[in-house]
Amino acid sequence: MPHLVSAPNVNHLWAALLVEELVRQGTTFFVVCPGSRSTPLAVAVANNPKAEALVHWDERAAGFVALGWGRATGRPAAVVTTSGTAVANLLPAAVEARQSGVPMVLLTADRPPELRETGANQAIRQPGLFATVALWAHDLGTPTPAVDPAVVLTTAAEAVSRACDGGPVHLNLPFREPLGGTPDGSDPSVRLDALGGWAGGEEPYTRRLAPTVRPEVGELAHGLHGVERGVVVLGPLDTEDAETPTAAAEIADRLGWPLLPDLLSGARLGHVPEAAVAVDLALTSATLRALHPEAVLQFGGRPTSKRVAQWIADARPDLYVHVHPRRERIDPVHRVTHRLVAPVGPVAMALDESLASRDARRTGRLGDGWRSGWRAASQAARRAADSILAESGLSEPVVARAIVRALPKGAGLVAAASMPVRDLDTYAEAGGPAVVVTANRGASGIDGTVATAAGFARGRGLPTGLLIGDLALLHDQTSLALLRDGLPVIVVCVNNDGGGIFHRLPIAHGEGRLVEDTFERFFGTPHGLTFEHAAAQAGLAYNAPESVEALEAAIDQGLSSGASVLIEVRTSREQQTALRRRIEAACAEAVDQALSGR
Repeated sequence: MPHLVSAPNVNHLWAALLVEELVRQGTTFFVVCPGSRSTPLAVAVANNPKAEALVHWDERAAGFVALGWGRATGRPAAVVTTSGTAVANLLPAAVEARQSGVPMVLLTADRPPELRETGANQAIRQPGLFATVALWAHDLGTPTPAVDPAVVLTTAAEAVSRACDGGPVHLNLPFREPLGGTPDGSDPSVRLDALGGWAGGEEPYTRRLAPTVRPEVGELAHGLHGVERGVVVLGPLDTEDAETPTAAAEIADRLGWPLLPDLLSGARLGHVPEAAVAVDLALTSATLRALHPEAVLQFGGRPTSKRVAQWIADARPDLYVHVHPRRERIDPVHRVTHRLVAPVGPVAMALDESLASRDARRTGRLGDGWRSGWRAASQAARRAADSILAESGLSEPVVARAIVRALPKGAGLVAAASMPVRDLDTYAEAGGPAVVVTANRGASGIDGTVATAAGFARGRGLPTGLLIGDLALLHDQTSLALLRDGLPVIVVCVNNDGGGIFHRLPIAHGEGRLVEDTFERFFGTPHGLTFEHAAAQAGLAYNAPESVEALEAAIDQGLSSGASVLIEVRTSREQQTALRRRIEAACAEAVDQALSGR
């Protein structure tokens, strides 16, 4: 391979070997940040014909681009940085990757050991910098002809393997001078010959063989079978998981339990019409909250809805089964009685088959009355919300509905933290196109959201929407430059001039509320800014609709143009808070009435 045999020195040979094996292991996308110490890595990516590269100057944003790509593909992207604070800027994205279980490879160039702890320029203590978040970290050592180059290949393979367990890995890569293409007199072909047929082939040096073991779920099926009052909670899943939503719906049907699908489960938009999709609004009802389940079967991550989590916590079910591939505990309410650490899809399908084999021995679905009550509650809440929203104009819940309705089938949708993801989870209609939704809900930070959307769109290869608040957009405004090229990202920014979510907390209302001036200064944080000039700076089209029809037209226009657009919707925090309270009160009353005669 020309890009290997032409390496002018050992630094460039090691970097070329590393990038080539990463590509063969499935890491084909590299976000490269400019820097001197990382020159061998940048050149290796540039010279590798199978590596896709995105060059961006902001390391913090680069990490989130890799995060979005990993969310879309299920494979780790790699981020290349120089030494020093450039490395530290990767920490927010690495934290989210760890909390969300998204694979990611961090390739950080470093000064050689003799320059560490000496006050040398741009030299910080990089090994161990990601100790609390990285699934695996390794300081490879400086390139030298004295070390077998197979070390580089097996290290690359191990990095991808560990990342595919669900999280970030860190390879720290110190380089001595020369960093450029100065020849050192070595012959790369001699080192490559030592690798056998690898250099002339296409296969990875090290293969990861995962044994296929059918999950044993007979005992679990026996425990669930016959329980009348249970729920199937479908939490956030990998966006590529097409098996679990279907199997979970079948399981709920066999058990006679309601299915409670999260926005990020893949079963809310365009799927599962029988599911209790308005569960968050339905649980505003004290009557419904008093109906406690005997069992909970949860697939996937932590639900977006706080009301669902609180309802389960208050119920203290005798049986709470959580299926998730990560070994880390995901049980903030401390109610899980059985943890099944395994891939979710195979477990769901095996459990569905096991329950199907028992159906022939059943006289009927024991929980049908229980499930029909949930369906009635969900429908009552939805009707109550629809009635008020129909008269609310271009409100924030209506904006959430509109972007889902306007995106084409299969399109992506990134939901920013704070109110956007909550509004989508609460108000998005189940009908319409099946849109693939993702959000950074691991650590739930507002940083890097635009960059995440850029990576998500690139990874899926399809148009993508982004629903974001004004503070999150201000936080990641420079990442709008990432949207100038590539697939269109339709950015819909709800600008309510500050932090709307704080109006839902006790500090804004009730006995513990703060005085208005203190609340506004320290929590509401009004800024008085709009985003027309930010769009112009990034070369993006801009629109500021004032009606639902104008918003939908702006989204359609952006999709038709094939270019990214920034759409800004101005709202009032106080008015939107009052609207949500009115909706919740109406939903509670409607659900109470729907259940009163049962």
